[in-house]
Amino acid sequence: MSYQPNDPYRARQTAPLTQSLPRRIMRDVTHGPSLPAGAAVPAPQAQQATELAQRYELLDRLGVPTAASEDFDELARDMATRAGFLYGFVNLFLEEQTFVGLHQPPADSGYVIVGRTMSRDHGWCPEVMARKKALPLHDVHASPRFSGNPVVDAVGIRSYFGAPLIHDSGTVLGTVCVIDPEKRPLSEARRLRDIVINAGVRVMDHIARAPVR
Repeated sequence: MSYQPNDPYRARQTAPLTQSLPRRIMRDVTHGPSLPAGAAVPAPQAQQATELAQRYELLDRLGVPTAASEDFDELARDMATRAGFLYGFVNLFLEEQTFVGLHQPPADSGYVIVGRTMSRDHGWCPEVMARKKALPLHDVHASPRFSGNPVVDAVGIRSYFGAPLIHDSGTVLGTVCVIDPEKRPLSEARRLRDIVINAGVRVMDHIARAPVR
């Protein structure tokens, strides 16, 4: 999406701002946080650890890298371009949300430049993981449930569209999503939702073509 100087939704920063998306220090959830000897692991934490282990096992078996990838960057760029959004992500849910595919504005654009990781409980992708279906938010402030989010404050996001990455085995590996500081008309929601769903299918097709170990 080209920058439009007179667009009220696209107020530029006075200088380029480089930062990671909101994050907190994470312990290795495959082992879980420190607990007293003999203490029971809380059920949600145990489930999270099990799901993470399954994710890693599947990614390793499929030969899918968990680091930044030019192929995934290209898929993120194509998705964002089709949607007309500034940011696009291919996001694996590991110890942190890990953006193996990332598209964002140029460093000198005046928009926030994000890093490759974010805490697992920030943003709207955790909701997509839980729902196991697409989440279209044409205006994140239209719903109190989704407006209070650290990403809104950090990047000034007004619209989000995300879809899950689900393997044939049923394992949810992560998400694809686009975000933008401009809200979208409700009439555009279905089209934008379909773009991210189709992008998710393309990512899973790419993963399926990876060399199996």
